[in-house]
Amino acid sequence: MTDSLGKANEPVLTFEGKRYDLKQLPDDLKEMVRGMQVADAQLRMHEDTLKVLAIGRQSLAMQLKEKLKNVNPIQ
Repeated sequence: MTDSLGKANEPVLTFEGKRYDLKQLPDDLKEMVRGMQVADAQLRMHEDTLKVLAIGRQSLAMQLKEKLKNVNPIQ
């Protein structure tokens, strides 16, 4: 699902290969489109959060590895 601007700056919904005039859709469908946009934005935000957490974890693992070089492991 994507939103794009048409030739005359009219909002167009492209969904499953078909294009729809967003202004002509019933209000309940417009609300569904808005909900999909919010869900997409939330997914992107959480994907970015996961990336940041993974980088932070990797950094901590590298620091731990470096610090453990001076510690004798148990047998």
